[in-house]
Amino acid sequence: MRYGIIGSGSWATALAKILTDNGHNIYWWVRNAETIQYIEKRKHNPHYLSAAYFNPSQLVLSSQLQNVVQAVDALVIAVPSAFAEQVLEQLQPGDLHGKKIISAIKGILPTDNRLLHEYLSTHFQFPVENYFALLGPCHAEEVASEKLSYLTFSGKDITTTQQIAAAFGTEYINTVVNNDVVGVQYAAVLKNIYALGAGIAHGLEYGDNFLSVYIANSANEMVSFLRKLNEKEGSETTEGHNYAASVYLGDLLVTCYSLYSRNRTFGNMIGKGYSVKAAQLELNMVAEGYNAAKCIYRTNQSIKAIMPIASAIYEILWEHRSAADGFKKIEGFLV
Repeated sequence: MRYGIIGSGSWATALAKILTDNGHNIYWWVRNAETIQYIEKRKHNPHYLSAAYFNPSQLVLSSQLQNVVQAVDALVIAVPSAFAEQVLEQLQPGDLHGKKIISAIKGILPTDNRLLHEYLSTHFQFPVENYFALLGPCHAEEVASEKLSYLTFSGKDITTTQQIAAAFGTEYINTVVNNDVVGVQYAAVLKNIYALGAGIAHGLEYGDNFLSVYIANSANEMVSFLRKLNEKEGSETTEGHNYAASVYLGDLLVTCYSLYSRNRTFGNMIGKGYSVKAAQLELNMVAEGYNAAKCIYRTNQSIKAIMPIASAIYEILWEHRSAADGFKKIEGFLV
């Protein structure tokens, strides 16, 4: 199977490293022609994960999206959720016919609160059977350092899911598969919101004792949402899903605790009194939890899960509630 990657941020760069380290030649869409020239000459991305070096003979780099799409069997989409539609609008519906799509997006497309597979179904008539979600817990920086990490691949077709997962298995990457395509994507969205909240708590100088209680309650709130979602979708299996698994609980924990977490970092600035705009400028990267807070708030109008933590974070980020006041409210809900 020939693989292509759409995106050139830290996560896209990490995934390119994994595939090439596993012996795959890849087609890689990089928007900026100057970045392409730099990677070809200097063998690393000048903007993200500069410690990750590539063998140029394994890379076919292009700033023309259709060239990459036409050349591959499977496309890894690794752009921030807020920009996914803008990127994919360059394609015609027929361009994705017969392809496998591997979503490495950890957010909701904000235009109308849809996951990527829902957008693809509407605009490209793309079948969910050919759609796969690639999730953590896995920080790009640790991939660059080749620290042992785990990736979860989720798809309806388990045989193909296992085949794709095998392409990403290296000495420093172990892979797991499951079939909860919708649930794992929402878990990735929710953990970014809660991690942003963990950062706010840190910025407000709450201690580790409080943070442990906050994260435990966030995990319960996430599970409550996912179960309500399954009920609405009619997809709850007899045995249910293991929400203590790494793709759910593990990803939540690392995103809340890790200093690599941009959502935690963004939240920390909010807790210290930064405005949203000032925090965005200083971070200079996308914190998915910011838009996710609004998207989940809207989505939950129909899901109707009890989500006081996510709601309070939404109010802090989008309704100008002070961080201190929002967390005083959260204190009253924690058990």
